[in-house]
Amino acid sequence: MNRAVLGIDIGAGSLKTMVVDDQGRERGSASKDFATDTPHPGWSEQNPEDWWAALCETVPRALATAGMTAADVAAVGFSAGAHTPVITDESNRVLRPAILWNDQRSGVEARELQAAHADRILAIGLNKASPTWTLPQLMWLNRHEPEIGQKAKRVYVAKDWLRMRLTGDWHTDVTDAVGTLLWDHANACWSDELCGMAGWDPATLPPVVSPTTLVGRVTEAASLACGLRVGTPVICGTSDTSCESYGAGSDREGAGVVKLATAGTVSIVGTAPRVHTTLINYPFAIPGLWYTISATNSCASAHRWLRDRFFMHPGANGSAVFAEMDAMAAAAPLGAEGLLFHPYLQGERAPYWDPLLRADFVGLTMRHERGHLVRALYEGIAMSLRDVLADFKTQGMSMQEARIVGGGSRSAAWRQIVADVLGVRIVLPAVTDASFGAALLAGVAAGFFESEFKAAAHGQASRAVHEPNAAAARRYDDLFGLYKETQASLSGVNHRLHAFAAGH
Repeated sequence: MNRAVLGIDIGAGSLKTMVVDDQGRERGSASKDFATDTPHPGWSEQNPEDWWAALCETVPRALATAGMTAADVAAVGFSAGAHTPVITDESNRVLRPAILWNDQRSGVEARELQAAHADRILAIGLNKASPTWTLPQLMWLNRHEPEIGQKAKRVYVAKDWLRMRLTGDWHTDVTDAVGTLLWDHANACWSDELCGMAGWDPATLPPVVSPTTLVGRVTEAASLACGLRVGTPVICGTSDTSCESYGAGSDREGAGVVKLATAGTVSIVGTAPRVHTTLINYPFAIPGLWYTISATNSCASAHRWLRDRFFMHPGANGSAVFAEMDAMAAAAPLGAEGLLFHPYLQGERAPYWDPLLRADFVGLTMRHERGHLVRALYEGIAMSLRDVLADFKTQGMSMQEARIVGGGSRSAAWRQIVADVLGVRIVLPAVTDASFGAALLAGVAAGFFESEFKAAAHGQASRAVHEPNAAAARRYDDLFGLYKETQASLSGVNHRLHAFAAGH
């Protein structure tokens, strides 16, 4: 009896498989961590085989926690971070590690593309080139690893390569197609012009379908590896940010989502793209809608960095240490007694689009303790989100309420800080995972739900609501002015520090 669907999401450092029943309820899940490699400063790579190993381990565990078997699974959906190219040869063998969205190696290429082709890239691709996008990443590969381009037969993005291991198919969805910066949305095709800028053959790029399209079925080899039934239907799926917003209940124009994950993001759903150099546009999981997003590079990744460098000790439990840090932040005063944090540990995307910016703590004194550092980090990341929200306002977009997702949303203290700094109501959904959104889309394909819009209703339950505190908001207005002033003052210093570290 088919009474459930699976949602499988490749996160920044782990894969999660979630079981959702035919009533839209989470029934069980399992996750598995994997490593991210940084062989050079600014690089960020993963081995795709680690994703497959994690899928094979988590699928049976998730079904077991749900009290179900593979016979109960009606369909499988996928999500993952956008932009991440997995390149294979004529035998479909992976040629090199996957380059992640937060990898900064293609900064030179991105700047060259903007200098020479900014207007054309924005007009065709709807977005601005930065090291995040596949276009400059492929341009970098052609320059520095030309043998990869010569051998390349197929380019996948992360979710599509993993799904291929399950089904053998080669497709992507329109959201991830836009995320490559190689897709001509107006003409619904891969752009020869954009591919030409990277020196890349468009024939290596996959057919494009909708997220709920049935693209394949579980093969016999995949069944033996992961335990799913041979022939189980598999849909294309879509990007993690789309699945997170969708699974959090966003279903109409003006719906806002704040994400405290590896990166920090603000997104607002609309009926059309808002093409602007400081905003990012993607088609949404619900047909006819778009979501406009602005993103920082370091959020929960900065939180983990602080934990690992200053709080961990041999034998410590990482989750317990996070809980200890959260208690310290909640106990520290607003403004951390004059301590500011700029979270540019990996350069910065919005609103500066500068890979050479660096993080800092400004205002340290002998009075400051570890709890002040955590509080300043929470506040600094919220200030960074406020910085990007300003770009929406220039385009006439705003939100009065935002649903909050990502690992950082577990912290009540951080949620309240975000509400106070942004000045909006913050709602914590009952389920906050991209895997839930991927499962709901699979449920549409399986016939559990009438439409993508109807399925989104299952994400609208909430666990907590945080109203902005007026007095705290006024104090944060003052602090935000100092945050902006110090950022502007230190920007040039950051560039000179980069040159110094590089030996120039």
